[in-house]
Amino acid sequence: MSLIKPSIREVLARVAVVPVLTVTEIGQAVPLARALVAGGLPVLEVTLRSDAALGAIAAMRAAVPEAIVGAGTVVDAAQLAAAVAAGSQFIVSPGFSAPLCVAAREAGVAMLPGVATASELMAALACGLDTLKFFPAAQAGGVALLKAFAGPFPGVRFCPTGGIDIASAPGYLELPNVLCVGMSSLAPPGLLAAGDFGSIELRAREAAALR
Repeated sequence: MSLIKPSIREVLARVAVVPVLTVTEIGQAVPLARALVAGGLPVLEVTLRSDAALGAIAAMRAAVPEAIVGAGTVVDAAQLAAAVAAGSQFIVSPGFSAPLCVAAREAGVAMLPGVATASELMAALACGLDTLKFFPAAQAGGVALLKAFAGPFPGVRFCPTGGIDIASAPGYLELPNVLCVGMSSLAPPGLLAAGDFGSIELRAREAAALR
C-alpha cells in the first residue's frame, strides 16, 4: 500500500460518488465545488482537459477547504507537477504508468492510476498500489469484470469510472471490491454555462444517497 497520507483508499472511502469535472471557466470553480460539497460529495476530480483546470483547482482549494480536490487526466510528470503546484490533493490517471506513479510518490501525493486488464492491475500492484481506477468501466467489462478480478486480487479496491450514471452506479457500488464510482454527468456543460448550481447540488444529493 501507498505510504502517502491520507491514502487514496482513505479519500475514496468517504463518498459513494466522485464527480469527474471539466471546468472551462475559472468563475465556475468555487460555486461548483460549494454545490457539490453541499450535496454531500466532498471529493472532487477536476480533469486537466481545459486551460482553466489548474486555476479551478487552486480556487477550489482556497475557497472551499472542506472539499478534497484532485486532478484527473494526468498523463505525465509535468502535468503531475503542475497539478500539485496548484494544490491537488490526489492525482488520477486514465492508465497505468510506473514512472508517473514514482513521480507521485516522490511528490508526496496520493495516486489513483487507471487499469482495465489483469496485466495492468499486476503492474500497479508491483508499484505498491492496491487502490485503482477501473477505466473505461462500462466499455472494459463493467460489473462482470470487477467480479472476475475479486478472486485473484482480493486485496484490491476500485473506483470504476467511464459510462457510469445514476442508474448503473448501484450495480457497481454493491460489489465488495468497489469503494466508490466516478461520474461525469453531475455537472453537465449546460448547467455550468447557465450557472445553475442549485440543480447541480440536487444531482449531487441524489448521487450521495446511492449508498
